[in-house]
Formats: sequence, structure tokens, C-alpha cells
Amino acid sequence: MGKRQHDVLVIGLGRFGGAAALELNRLGHRVTALEKDPVIAESFLGKVFKVVHADASLPHVLAEQKCQNFPVAIVGIGFSVEASVLAAANLVDADVPDVWAKALSPEHARILQRIGVGHVILPEAETGRRVAHLVGGGLLDYMEFDDGFAMVKMAPPSEAVGFTLAQSAIRSKYGVTIVGVKSPGRDFVHATPETKVTSHDTLIVSGPTALIERLAARP
Repeated sequence: MGKRQHDVLVIGLGRFGGAAALELNRLGHRVTALEKDPVIAESFLGKVFKVVHADASLPHVLAEQKCQNFPVAIVGIGFSVEASVLAAANLVDADVPDVWAKALSPEHARILQRIGVGHVILPEAETGRRVAHLVGGGLLDYMEFDDGFAMVKMAPPSEAVGFTLAQSAIRSKYGVTIVGVKSPGRDFVHATPETKVTSHDTLIVSGPTALIERLAARP
């Protein structure tokens, strides 16, 4: 299965939420963004599918945007724990299936977890760009080191299953390197040309971000 595109609701277009929104848009997702600050909201017009100048901590605002119809929502509010918690609670109450929220502190993270937020992000450990890649569903984990270079954890593309890495020639076809393979119930092993890949394996892949995205989009 290839990378899935989603309708995603992003609340708060600060550094974290703005980065997530722009990266989600670049990856092909349809992003609706809510931002309380009119200047910031205006700066994102035309950069994502839809921008709404509104306060998402108010229940009627999310009701007007039919937030319950979004499979994924990201709360990136960075100016107020109270506003973040209210927005996240409104999303959870509306039964949005997949809610991500940035925590401003470990205490804030515990509150978000208690109200039912499925993915709580501490910005020291996660970035908006990383979350954007994980939301797409094509990658199991994503870490960007320098501009344009990443390491990811992903299921193997069908063209690699049943073959050794030498036979499938993923590196020469896609310009990325399979660093290691993790089979269920077995220890992680460093990949060699003789490593054979099964459909149950997890691959650790490194290389230029654009080339990894091309591989992740393969079925």
C-alpha cells in the first residue's frame, strides 16, 4: 500500500504548527488551518488548502469547521496551555480519530494524555516536519539530520519482498541505503547484499529526503 493522503486539520500556525502544515501540504495532504492571530493567518493564505482566522479553543469554532469529519488533527498552539488543552479536548469530544498535540511541558503532556490525545509531542524530541511524515502513514518513524537527509523506519516495498538486497537493487533504483532489517522476534541486523527481505520485516533506510519519499510512495 502506498502513502495515504489525508484531510488534516492544523490548529495554530506557530513554528511547530506552521512547519507541520507546510510539510503536510508539500506531501500532498489537504490541510485546513485555524489560526487566532490574523497576521499569521494571512501569511499562510495560498500556502495550504484553507486558512481560517478563528480561536479553536471555542467549541463552536470547531463545530463550524466540522472537525469531526477530519481523520487527523494537529494542535500546535504554543502561547497557552489552557488554549491547547481546550482545543484538544474539543477534538477528542468530537471523536476525531487521530489527534496530535504539542506539549509545552511534561505537565502539559500528562494533561493532554489524560484527556485522550493519542500522540503527545514534546518539541525538544519532535518537529512539525517529522510529524507530517508520520501522519502520512507511509513511514513508521522519521528523523531528519541535516537539510535534505533523513533516516526512516518503514515496511518493505513489495518489489523487495522475497529477494536479497542485491537482487532487488533498491540502492541503485532509488538512491537510498537500507541500513538494517528487523524481523519479528529477532534482533536488528545490519543489512548486507545477501540479506533477504520478507513482508513482515521492518527496514531502516537512510538517504536524501526526496528519494526516501519516492521509495515510501511505492506499494
